Amino acid sequence: MLFREEPVAGLLLFVVSLNASFQTSVQLLLESLFNGVAIGSVLLIAALGLAIVFGLMGVINLAHGELIMLGAYTTFVVQLIFKLPALQPVYNAYVLVAIPLAFIVSGVVGILLERTVIRRLYGNPLETLLATWGVSLILQQFVRSVPLAHAAGLILALVLGFGLPLLLPSSLLAGPRARLVRAGSWAVSALAGVLLAGGLASQISRIARATSRNVDVTAPKWMRGGIEYMDITFPVPRLVIIVLTIVAVVGVTWFLNKSVWGMRIRAVTQNRAMSDCLGIPTETVDVLTFGIGSGLAGVAGVAVSLLGSVGPNVGGSYIVGCFMVVVLGGVGNLLGTVLASFAIGVLTDLIGAGRLLTIWPDMPAPLAGAVNFFATTSMAQVMVFALIVVFLQFRPAGLFPQKGRMVEA
Repeated sequence: MLFREEPVAGLLLFVVSLNASFQTSVQLLLESLFNGVAIGSVLLIAALGLAIVFGLMGVINLAHGELIMLGAYTTFVVQLIFKLPALQPVYNAYVLVAIPLAFIVSGVVGILLERTVIRRLYGNPLETLLATWGVSLILQQFVRSVPLAHAAGLILALVLGFGLPLLLPSSLLAGPRARLVRAGSWAVSALAGVLLAGGLASQISRIARATSRNVDVTAPKWMRGGIEYMDITFPVPRLVIIVLTIVAVVGVTWFLNKSVWGMRIRAVTQNRAMSDCLGIPTETVDVLTFGIGSGLAGVAGVAVSLLGSVGPNVGGSYIVGCFMVVVLGGVGNLLGTVLASFAIGVLTDLIGAGRLLTIWPDMPAPLAGAVNFFATTSMAQVMVFALIVVFLQFRPAGLFPQKGRMVEA
């Protein structure tokens, strides 16, 4: 009888151990999927603006990373402002204020870039690439050399300078006093910028002097910790970033497909000459498109600031990944951008964190050695980019190719 019970007990132990191993593998897989989606969300929200500018307008904007940097620094400045005694009671809400402000700051800088540099270079990708690369270097040095208080005043002056004429009656802007009115609006804007810069410098010593050191953004209390589910901890900051990404994707999709200006943008993208003949203000469409794409980069900066230190080079670590996402998904296709960003995020976590070996412990030795070699974040990115290059050899236009101004040219 004892002889018969031993195989049964061994079989039961084998089944229990197999079940435990299966549960562990499922748990690790779910955790890896969440981390991959979180990584992909940051990459997606950063690439979303680039998908609009590069995909719809055909502009290779190498300064996109610096627009992300401006959004991150905006979050840092807003955080310091909310630490002032008058705003201390509502400090935990500073992120909700930083998101629209980052969109406005990066959007205004993007509009200024389009009106002063890009507008004369449409249809010249090489010149655009060189010009935006130069702008990226200028913005990096600007952040290192100019106090953030003065930078905030300059941004306010630009926002008011571009925004005030939109609020004035059209009769004032079309009459004989139009130049005087515009000059007066810019003078008022400049005065407001000077007052803001002086006020911030006097109240917050950390932004009164220029510094090239990295700064840290502290998450509010409601964004700290994590949520436990199925023995997996889901960090709240990453959940917030995922929600922010979903809102951004839904908003951009609705705007491009349902709004009047979204339809005008798509019309100009498909046939600029015909759109101009139909009375669509193509130059205004260019400004709006570039402003929205740049503003989304600022929102990405808010997400980036919640994950690590903020410095002049923070955007440079995302620019290559953003271009990879846009090209892999298909230039100008939002669905392809979403799928490509999540695929890159999941692959990066599976390979970089070494989870693939844990999920598949019986992996063949040669393959296991290769996976173990790439089991770091930097090497995982190398592997992912190499796989993308191989994929593009078979589908050069990406997952979902779409026509745009660049394709037509």
